[in-house]
Amino acid sequence: MNPLPKPRRRPWPLRLSLVAAALAVVLGTRLWWIPLPRGLEALRHPRARRIEVVDRHGTPLRILPGADGRVGRELDENEIPAPLVLATLAAEDSRFFSHPGVDAAATLRAAGQWIRHRRVISGGSTLSQQLIKLAAPQPRTLRTKFIEAAQALRLEREWDKSTIMRAYLDEIDYGNHCAGLGEAALHYFGKHPGNLDLAESAFLAGLPQAPTRLNPRRSFNRAKTRQEWILGRCLKLGWISAAEHQIACAREIRLAPLQRGSGAPHFVQQVLARSPVTPELRPEAIQATTLDLPLQRRCEEIVTRQLASLRTAHVQDGALVVIENRTGNVLALVGSPDWFHAGRGQVNGTLARRSPGSALKPFTYLLAFSDGATAADIIPDIPTEFPTATGSFQPLNYDRRFRGPVSLREALASSLNVPAVRVLAHHGGPARLQQTLQSVGLTTLDRASDDYGLGLTLGSGEVRLLELANAYATLARLGQWLPVRLQTATPPPSPQPRLDPDACWLVADILADPIARATTFGLETPLRFDFPVACKTGTSSGFRDNWALGYTPEFTVGVWVGNFDGTPMAGVSGVAGAAPILQDVFTELHARSGTGWYPTPAHAQRFSIQPLNGHRFDHATRGPSDVFVGNHLTPRVTPLDFDALGRVRVSTEYGPWLASAANRLGPRLVADLVPDHAAHQPLQILKPQTGTVFFFDADLPESAQRIVLGASAACEWQCPTLKLEARAGRTEAYLKPGHHRLVAVDPARNHTAETWIEVQRY
Repeated sequence: MNPLPKPRRRPWPLRLSLVAAALAVVLGTRLWWIPLPRGLEALRHPRARRIEVVDRHGTPLRILPGADGRVGRELDENEIPAPLVLATLAAEDSRFFSHPGVDAAATLRAAGQWIRHRRVISGGSTLSQQLIKLAAPQPRTLRTKFIEAAQALRLEREWDKSTIMRAYLDEIDYGNHCAGLGEAALHYFGKHPGNLDLAESAFLAGLPQAPTRLNPRRSFNRAKTRQEWILGRCLKLGWISAAEHQIACAREIRLAPLQRGSGAPHFVQQVLARSPVTPELRPEAIQATTLDLPLQRRCEEIVTRQLASLRTAHVQDGALVVIENRTGNVLALVGSPDWFHAGRGQVNGTLARRSPGSALKPFTYLLAFSDGATAADIIPDIPTEFPTATGSFQPLNYDRRFRGPVSLREALASSLNVPAVRVLAHHGGPARLQQTLQSVGLTTLDRASDDYGLGLTLGSGEVRLLELANAYATLARLGQWLPVRLQTATPPPSPQPRLDPDACWLVADILADPIARATTFGLETPLRFDFPVACKTGTSSGFRDNWALGYTPEFTVGVWVGNFDGTPMAGVSGVAGAAPILQDVFTELHARSGTGWYPTPAHAQRFSIQPLNGHRFDHATRGPSDVFVGNHLTPRVTPLDFDALGRVRVSTEYGPWLASAANRLGPRLVADLVPDHAAHQPLQILKPQTGTVFFFDADLPESAQRIVLGASAACEWQCPTLKLEARAGRTEAYLKPGHHRLVAVDPARNHTAETWIEVQRY
């Protein structure tokens, strides 16, 4: 390849150029004295037209255009390759180093072609004239051409040729929103301009003539034809040898894959929504984000693979978020399995409002532990009615079974519904739970607490995955709340204490306990890890939403699986749908960074316990044990806990359950008042609850509309307005519209209790 053509003056082009300049002065009336375009000086210095959103390692996630809608990189004069200069001059201005800014020969040739063909065949503009046009675009008139010619002559008196060449290559449009050579080289070939060879240089040099028509990503053959013409011009001008021409023409051109906007698109959208950018911003105005792109891509693979395995169960969509607990940094965020899927791809599942199912239960038990309850406390998992403003609420467990006395540890780990509602009813109700959830960042629970009722712990509200995952991250920080963080421009804020740390530790200990979880889920499930992970699933009613959330001290992961259009899945639970994703992501995190676990608090003690009443032994036994934090302990086991046959005494409210087929404990329990409490335990009406509203359907026979009455001890029932009937050892009341008062009488202890209900016509 010959060196760059040296500046030289040929007699006849020089004379023609001077004539053309004089003609421009005469016809343009003082055109010589007009100023250079204002925008020209901005082109003199290298500049960037790009706003980069990058991950935590500096890898671009998305490149945004500047004010002119194009993307450009700063181009250093030293990185402009000689082959590119030769190819550009061959294509646009072969006498660049000879003319003073206007190429008279090219201008006359273009004029002759226009006269002969009555249309523009070639423009005849020099690089200097094109640079003027780029700096101040004007309507294409004859007067404009004269003005630009005069300005080009003046430009070449004030700028040297190398400055003009660099400014031109930095500004010219190469198509596909590429402003300048620096961006074009990276966009089309994935390399910096200095690494371009002759074939690639000629290929790029041909694009500015018609960036749309010659777009190689749409019309590659046209661009290739233009390249070969330019190489032929270089050969004809003597700038390359025949061998170089042959090699360059035969060289295979391979375009680099598209990169803009290919990384974590839902995450980038959230970054831009939180920190809107304006076209005049330079790259240094955009700070790196918190995203870890290699982890992001791995998470996308995991989500895609799991959803593919569930396709036959009508599962189409999923979302995921990974949070670094120490900082609140979002390390990965998958909004949908396929950004480019028409209709669903651009829905961001991490921000969608969905029913959480049982995923809010840990916060219900947190309230109990904050009030002094222990993991060993026993709560009845038996059929129970709860009065609400709209009628009686009778929750059922997922498997529609009742287990009798269960510990809070087992109830939470096994996600039992009835105990969760009982715990909430005894520890502040929906108003307190709503307040707690709002304090850790859930913004969607914005209705009155009575609208959610006790069912809030079962998922009667709606939450966003990103916010729920950050609420779990607050549990992971043992009660310290941080906002999620997408950018690293500012240091992480200081954590704010929001939850009781001892209660948070106890929740983590339970959620990481595979034995306590086995009652419902078994031992071998996707929730079992080779290292400690606190995890919880959730399934909304009708199988419309699957959730799996988990955490270690280092990371929190939240997963949602379902369908964006709200259609139900085919019986897919959180364990089957979302949990496998959670397991794979945590396995990846553990392999990449390692995970640890929480040390046992110094003020915690472990005691053996009686599993059916939760009371503790002062000495170690071979039976189960539990951890007690602080001074919160269950009573000691005493002989009064057992009857003469060795059966564990429990409250009489267990009586109906003990007598039912649901009782799998057999003779180990006896429904009786524990003697040391007998004198102080009043008679309680268990059902119906006070204020319960029942509906009377006139289309049904009255004999079919009755309710069962229940109390904590054997009693006699009285009601002046309803017919009562004893049937199979229980008392039933026949309903009719009206307000009714029910009285229970325990003649043995002379105790009474009363309640009232409302029956309305349906």
